[in-house]
Amino acid sequence: MKRVLVTLDDVTREEVQQLLELTASLKAKRRQGIAHPLLQGKTLALVFEKPSLRTRVTFEAGMTQLGGHAIYLAPADIRLGERETVQDGARNLERWVDGIVARTFSHQTVRQLAECARVPVINGLSDLHHPVQILCDLFTLWERRGPLPGLRVAFIGDGNNVSHSWFQGAATMGVHFTLACPPGYEPDPAIVAAARGKAQQSGAQLQVTHDPTAAARGADVLYTDVWASMGQEAEQAKRRHDFQGFQVDRRLVEAAGPDVLVMHCLPAHRGEEITEEVIDGPRSIVFDQAENRLHMQKAILVKLLGSAA
Repeated sequence: MKRVLVTLDDVTREEVQQLLELTASLKAKRRQGIAHPLLQGKTLALVFEKPSLRTRVTFEAGMTQLGGHAIYLAPADIRLGERETVQDGARNLERWVDGIVARTFSHQTVRQLAECARVPVINGLSDLHHPVQILCDLFTLWERRGPLPGLRVAFIGDGNNVSHSWFQGAATMGVHFTLACPPGYEPDPAIVAAARGKAQQSGAQLQVTHDPTAAARGADVLYTDVWASMGQEAEQAKRRHDFQGFQVDRRLVEAAGPDVLVMHCLPAHRGEEITEEVIDGPRSIVFDQAENRLHMQKAILVKLLGSAA
């Protein structure tokens, strides 16, 4: 693997497969109580501009389980680009730590950190991409359904950072991916175009539609995310109006079929993008996804900061 994970274009199909297999091994060791201190003596900096439950806890717990240590830097601690430049922040951190996870508003901040730091940089979420989430989701599906090529994923919601990473991950792994979004909420066309270019090699079919029922029909997976992400709070009322009809509810699950799996990257706004009965229902694997953030991120850390198990 490259020394960075800024977007899913930084990993090949073979490298994703290696991560899936390493994740399964690390998960098994964790469940069997087998120690695996593969990053003993290593330190990870968590540079967060946004609040977090899953990303922070899973990276901190993961480093502890791997025998290393994580340092959480809250939004007020460094203020990259304000208190000092991103370049200077990177050149300081590289002297003290073995890797950096950045969770930022601007994708450019993560990119600058990766360009300036001489240690591995992982994108823990930016306004354009969420690669670690999709790697976790791919593992969750691989664990449940086996080989990924040919699986059909229907994303019902916004053309946001999660959907961008899904386009890239699906194109790499041969997954058929459809985004159903309201008019005006389409994904970045440059990201989709690049993913479609890669999909010509993998056989993935990538589509954007405004019809959630058509997207759901025949899908193996229904996937959703909040309608208004962090930083879009001022748009919440308008988005709630515009996204009516794009809720993952019983009707949409029934349209997909009896074997469909339901996924959500969380946090969920129950009653908006997904109903209570669906997120807590028998087709939901939402909390399996959340658990697998821990195991996949450990695999990423081992690959970038250490040597594979």
